[in-house]
Amino acid sequence: MKVFRGLPNDRARAPCALTIGNFDGVHRGHQALLAHVRGAAARLGIEAAVMTFEPHPREYFASRANDLSKAPARIANLRDKLGDLSNAGIDRVIVEHFNEHFAAQSPQDFIERVLVEGLHVKWLMVGDDFCFGARRAGDIAMLQEAGRKHGFEVQTLPAVMLGERRISSSAVREALAGGDFGATQQLLGHPYAMSGHVIHGQKLGRTLGFPTLNLRVAHRPALAGIFVVQVHGLAAGGENKPLPAVASLGVRPTVEDLGRMLLEVHVFDYEQPSYGKLVRVEFLAKLRDEEKYVDLPTLTAAIERDALQARAFFAHRAGALTATDRI
Repeated sequence: MKVFRGLPNDRARAPCALTIGNFDGVHRGHQALLAHVRGAAARLGIEAAVMTFEPHPREYFASRANDLSKAPARIANLRDKLGDLSNAGIDRVIVEHFNEHFAAQSPQDFIERVLVEGLHVKWLMVGDDFCFGARRAGDIAMLQEAGRKHGFEVQTLPAVMLGERRISSSAVREALAGGDFGATQQLLGHPYAMSGHVIHGQKLGRTLGFPTLNLRVAHRPALAGIFVVQVHGLAAGGENKPLPAVASLGVRPTVEDLGRMLLEVHVFDYEQPSYGKLVRVEFLAKLRDEEKYVDLPTLTAAIERDALQARAFFAHRAGALTATDRI
């Protein structure tokens, strides 16, 4: 999959079947949309393409208003989003920098400069509530009229439902905030995970007897607290087996007050050097919310309880799997 930061240059432009959106989480509704794009691209003999935005447009406007509480929490970082789009069979992704200039484009400029001249769109699918351009003045009818003029087909996809519930990024965020990983998996079509490179931390966990792998979290995530997790990418000998762990995702209020988000993972019975490794942390269950403790001994006691609970989770799961094997 080819990834472009902004519109491709003249030599890299090629006719495409396109969809446009934030694709936070690439849930099953997104996956249905991407399947249509892939099918149209195959039928027309062109590339399947996605245009997405960084930052999220609502993040941009929240930042301008100096009120980041209005920005949506992130389900996935850009690396994970691109990985999901690649897994969905997309040929090219345009990551458009959403800034003042882009936000100020008129709908007509967006159609002519971006869709027609910049991306050579031949087929376009968007959600049935899609709006675009300055003040969201562009709508489906405007796209369809432009398609007749410039020679591209416009299709819309109605909401994808899970029973009576609309599958959406908001629904995924709600499930994650509630620690409901069963519902999250139903909405995504796969277990929820975050990936990142292991970075150096303060080494505090090591002094407390619980060394951790630290992953930087650049945006406000859709979940926070203490979790049972398993870590992919650490097993020795090239094995794909995930390793059991307990993790804290939050701002570490007991040891610093900077408000920086960090994912700290204590992998059970693992002491290998891991700095720089790219790992994927799969979330299995939520144990509790993050808390601020009066001192480090109290924090250490809480971590010990969390680790015991997480080990019990894995022991119970292993027992259940063994019992299933015997049936």
